[in-house]
Amino acid sequence: MSTPLPPCPYLPVPKPGLDWRSLHAFRTDVRGGEFYFSCLEYGHAQWQRGLAARALLCLDRAFSAELRGDESVLARWPLPYEAMAWCIAQTPPEVFIGNPRVHFQHYADRMNEPRRDQRCWRAWACWALTRVVRPEFPADPRHIVEEPDEERIAAGLDAHGLAAETALWRAVMKRSVPADGL
Repeated sequence: MSTPLPPCPYLPVPKPGLDWRSLHAFRTDVRGGEFYFSCLEYGHAQWQRGLAARALLCLDRAFSAELRGDESVLARWPLPYEAMAWCIAQTPPEVFIGNPRVHFQHYADRMNEPRRDQRCWRAWACWALTRVVRPEFPADPRHIVEEPDEERIAAGLDAHGLAAETALWRAVMKRSVPADGL
């Protein structure tokens, strides 16, 4: 049985009764702004149902949306770095979330098309956020991969992300550092 979780202030309030069909509807459509919003909304529904790991997977899917950066949805709901950091930080110990650090490490290293580079650097950005908000999560010692530093992630986002994406991610990183530092 899942434990209901409080609403995330960085995600849209989900419509009642959302289920897998809300994303399945986009299986053959262009996955633009409507898909992006649906991922955020369904991720929030999963989060509030106490399904933290599934919520993070929905946010991953939001990051995979085909966005140019000028979509109106982004004005209200920017790329979900803040939501990702908040959900990872707020997941209670009794709620399954897996190990997001390992998830993002594997995800970044095994990314495929479309927009492989963009999605890869976003995964590394979420990996870095996880390290800040939940430093107790260990890396996968059997998965040897060069882990980028913050500057390399920023350069990757600058090269492959949306306009102002790097600034958004850096601001979330800065706000996410605990008051006592790392």
